[in-house]
Amino acid sequence: MGQLIAVAVITILAVISPGADFAMTVRNSYLYGRTAGVLAAVGISLGVLVHVTYTMLGVGLLVTRTPMLFTAMKLIGAAYLVYIGYKTFVTKAQVDIDLSSDAGLSKAGALRTGFLTNALNPKTMLFVLSTYTQVVSADTPLFQQIGYGLFMSLAHLVWFALAAVLFSNQSLRTRLLQRQSVLNKVIGTILVGLGMVLALTPSVA
Repeated sequence: MGQLIAVAVITILAVISPGADFAMTVRNSYLYGRTAGVLAAVGISLGVLVHVTYTMLGVGLLVTRTPMLFTAMKLIGAAYLVYIGYKTFVTKAQVDIDLSSDAGLSKAGALRTGFLTNALNPKTMLFVLSTYTQVVSADTPLFQQIGYGLFMSLAHLVWFALAAVLFSNQSLRTRLLQRQSVLNKVIGTILVGLGMVLALTPSVA
């Protein structure tokens, strides 16, 4: 029971802490609508499962113990955030967006942005790896370890889906879109900033 509580507390704190996943969900939700926001949340939850899978297979330990490999993953993730942030920053205001539809971003594109944002995020990798190495013991049954991973994924899905529902609310979205030019620059700057911080932070591997 103590192990379960520890995993739950660590997961919840990690999920609600502001970061690239939240910024990407807000971006998709207010620009492209609820479907795009929720699909980004689904993509984020799938990205978590990627980290869980390779950690359980032992690849996570290899990555964190191989500085060059860890640095390469970190820089790829940073470059992706900077790229998406730049595209958001320079996006022109779309005052004629039809709020009755979710046009502008394909379902696959929305899912992909969420998935890549999380799957390429070393912060999530270290969160999952540290949880499995520091909290989950070697004698923890396999089905229980899988359950922890599914819980982590579900927690991300629920939290970011709620964020998507909030920021795609029609009245709120209308107000946000009226300030779209400013918001694009704010969110773009946040994503670029996160990418730069990620790239410049010394590796802990």
